[in-house]
Amino acid sequence: MASVTIYDVAARAGVSIKTVSRVMNKEPNVRPAMRDRVLQAAGELGYSPNLSARSLAGSRSFVIAVFVDAALTIDHWRSERGADYLSRIQLGATLECRQEGYHLLVELIDHEAPQVRQEVAALLAALKPDGVILTPPSSDNAVVLELLASSRTPYVRVGPERPEGLGPRVHMDDVAAAREMTEHLIGLGHQRIGFIVGEPRYGASQARREGYLDAMKARGLPVSDGWVRQGDFTFQSGMAEAKALLALPDRPTAIFASNDDMALGCVAAIAEAGLMTPGDISVAGFDDSPSARFSRPQLTTVRQPVAEMSSVAARLLISQARSSEPAERPQDILLPFELIHRASTAPPPR
Repeated sequence: MASVTIYDVAARAGVSIKTVSRVMNKEPNVRPAMRDRVLQAAGELGYSPNLSARSLAGSRSFVIAVFVDAALTIDHWRSERGADYLSRIQLGATLECRQEGYHLLVELIDHEAPQVRQEVAALLAALKPDGVILTPPSSDNAVVLELLASSRTPYVRVGPERPEGLGPRVHMDDVAAAREMTEHLIGLGHQRIGFIVGEPRYGASQARREGYLDAMKARGLPVSDGWVRQGDFTFQSGMAEAKALLALPDRPTAIFASNDDMALGCVAAIAEAGLMTPGDISVAGFDDSPSARFSRPQLTTVRQPVAEMSSVAARLLISQARSSEPAERPQDILLPFELIHRASTAPPPR
């Protein structure tokens, strides 16, 4: 049996091939009645547009690529702790792409490799994406940004910390979020608060450190030597740095880790030392990953709108691909965060 073609759909619906193409590509300015007629004809015939044919018919590939950090993603998979950030990035962008007739491809980028430029150039040549969603640290990587700009590949940066002017970005205020979480701990009565910084290649790591220090300074609370520790966003680093904090003579009564994995490492280190969370030491995290909700105790954390950010990023890129006009200026979209109060924080012991 011959496969159904766009010509068959056009004949069944009594419209032009161009109209069928516009409906299947979900382009604007098609009358609802006309759209319904085409979709009904396509359904009756069992027609499904071929991606290659759609690409050949115009200048679009109908592909959105997402660049994610290879090192951290692989570490999460190997440790069998999952990759919640990547899962939420995929969820938001995939749902948006599916709704708009696009396909999403996730690519792991090794930002530390000397051949990162060649790697990204090869991906762009092979995929020819209509746009790229850049997640940290790609969203702040000068080599990646320059290559995308020079190849005229549209991109949107998710969660970057470098300033405006480097292309569209969708982000949250990491400084304000960390400041509010620190103020929450201070409000509970904590004055000795340790902080574990995330992977230094991520701009958000330093932004969250800044928010913590701002809150401590605003309340006139000193930050003793050794209270700020360098982690790398992994459970293991959170556990190691929490042990270092517990060994201090003036150990903190609360620890704020700049992601949930490190915060859960802190909870494990506290338990290993024969102490209780939050009875002896409170712990707060950042992200609101599933592990934060299912841990014991459940983790107080900052809910980061990751899926929403990737959804907005995909929407911007698809809209730009459909428009014949270049964007007037780079968009800067700020999404809200939320403090989630759970059982891992409480007033300090008396």
